[in-house]
Amino acid sequence: MVSPAGRKWEKVRNYALGLPEAWEDHPWGEVVAKVGKKIFVFLGMPDSDPVRVCVKLTDSHHHAMSIQGAEPAGYGLGRSGWVLVPVEPVPVDLIEEWVEESYRNVAPKRLIAQLRG
Repeated sequence: MVSPAGRKWEKVRNYALGLPEAWEDHPWGEVVAKVGKKIFVFLGMPDSDPVRVCVKLTDSHHHAMSIQGAEPAGYGLGRSGWVLVPVEPVPVDLIEEWVEESYRNVAPKRLIAQLRG
């Protein structure tokens, strides 16, 4: 049986992979979404405890960090704006906004322009 957090994770994964030229990869045994060769969201695993995603945020960084359980990403990524956020209790639409912001932070301008259209 899939947990509520696991169902939310699946929605976020589908959203991320629906962005222009996004694709799934599995480095280090976890799920990530990439655009070109760049990761724009670390999705982790839907059965982890807690279920968390990691996104690169500029505009929403402080808001994401205010979520209980959020923390700067490890391996020095936190210094570049990467935030590890628990999926629960954050609404899925807000996580999707953060995924899009992260995408905009790493995607080529020609692909970002497709989001506006």
